[in-house]
Amino acid sequence: MSHFFISQILIGIAIFFDILSFQFKERKKIVACLLVSCTLISIHFMLLDHWTAACLGLLAAIRFTTSLFSTSKRVMGFFVFATIAIAALSYEGLLSILACAGGCFGTAASFCKEDKQLRQLMLVGTSLWIIHNYLAGSPAAVLMEAIFIGSNLVGYFRYYIRPKRQVLL
Repeated sequence: MSHFFISQILIGIAIFFDILSFQFKERKKIVACLLVSCTLISIHFMLLDHWTAACLGLLAAIRFTTSLFSTSKRVMGFFVFATIAIAALSYEGLLSILACAGGCFGTAASFCKEDKQLRQLMLVGTSLWIIHNYLAGSPAAVLMEAIFIGSNLVGYFRYYIRPKRQVLL
């Protein structure tokens, strides 16, 4: 089996965890699913030799683990700095810039105390990752991010838009 094929299978598994993540209301359950997904996505990028994204995926897994126990802005600042440092040290042009920006939004989202703001920031970060994954040549990763956005929006609707509409009726 080729590295590309294996990488696409890993993304398929990550899709499951991404869909699952935003169907939870509890922040810790959302973050735990994202931890698993990030680990699989990182391995996927290693197989494709996109090292900025691979390293940022591992950093995201560590970040999600940390954010399960802390929403400290100081800790968040450390992870933003680490994201920028990794992108600079593994610089691959536009892909590194997109991965860094997506990683910074993901970092800010990870340390949100409320899931509503987490969902909003993840929407921005995920949009940047869609562009990154398209340019990186991973169709399954593009699909994964599109599904992730869809799942995020469904969860956002279920928890924040629909309840308001029902009150108005």
